[in-house]
Amino acid sequence: MKQPSRILVMRFSAFGDVAMTLPVIQELVQQNPNLKIYFLTREKFKDLIPETEQIQFIQADLEGTHKGVWGLYRLFKSLKSLEIDAVADLHNVLRTKILGKFFGWSGINLAVLNKGREERKALIRRENKIRKPIKPMVERYADVFRSLGLKLELSHQLPLKTVETENAIGIAPFAMYERKMYPLDKMRSVTLKMAENGVKVYLFGGKNEADILKSWENLHPNINSVAGKFSLKEELELIQHLKLMVSMDSANMHLASLVGTPVVSIWGNTHPYMGFLGYGQSMHNVIQDESFPERPTSVFGKESSKNPQIDFFQNISPEMIVDKVMQNLNA
Repeated sequence: MKQPSRILVMRFSAFGDVAMTLPVIQELVQQNPNLKIYFLTREKFKDLIPETEQIQFIQADLEGTHKGVWGLYRLFKSLKSLEIDAVADLHNVLRTKILGKFFGWSGINLAVLNKGREERKALIRRENKIRKPIKPMVERYADVFRSLGLKLELSHQLPLKTVETENAIGIAPFAMYERKMYPLDKMRSVTLKMAENGVKVYLFGGKNEADILKSWENLHPNINSVAGKFSLKEELELIQHLKLMVSMDSANMHLASLVGTPVVSIWGNTHPYMGFLGYGQSMHNVIQDESFPERPTSVFGKESSKNPQIDFFQNISPEMIVDKVMQNLNA
């Protein structure tokens, strides 16, 4: 297959998944210097995309101009002017499948993400569970580009920091699904203990969580909440200056990976075996309770009502998390 030179990459959601694609794309363009990437995604992810000579953001207005089949067709017609010679579908959902069909009918090469659905099912099912690591999602993304004839060997290393770090950590206590969240009262205790150890703590969350984190901020002068105060670009700049991030299995883990910040990640009903550990992050910094043979019970964190309601965090004390953080800071 002739190597493509102008590729349309499609990934519309979710926040963490879009962020996970970017280390792959950055290494792809480094190893293929004549390649041009057009990254098609939603406007809210624009600040994630590192616009360079080789990477360009393209907006998909899926709730407006590009809504529905005819909207996607309009989008396809507008994209034809970019003279794309290959399409990498890193999402594999109905919308990207429809766009892929339009490009395929035009004779343009299309490669589609293999999500490993059967392997995921085997890992979360209750009976005859196959409890072993499956292929990391970043390697699945890389396979899409490899199938287009491009060379790509992932380093699985955090990017080197280009800024000085301060004696500070970030704590992001929230996740999309409750079963992925370490109990807030315990995380509040972690936050206070770190502050009392002389470490500056920045709290990360959305506008809806700002009031909770503001109350934590009042516990100690070393605690600062940035929830709802900064743009995404400003948050990324702050995370880059941190020595460490504490996060759930959530988007913040992947944001930290983008800027080279190590993460102590805490896992509940999901599991790193599913392939979603942050790019370049160490299993040594994963905190989870492996005594539960039921884990994982979910791919992304949304729990089936058929599953037993188990508190997978019950044996993970705040002191365990503080100890792991301090080990990293003192290393």
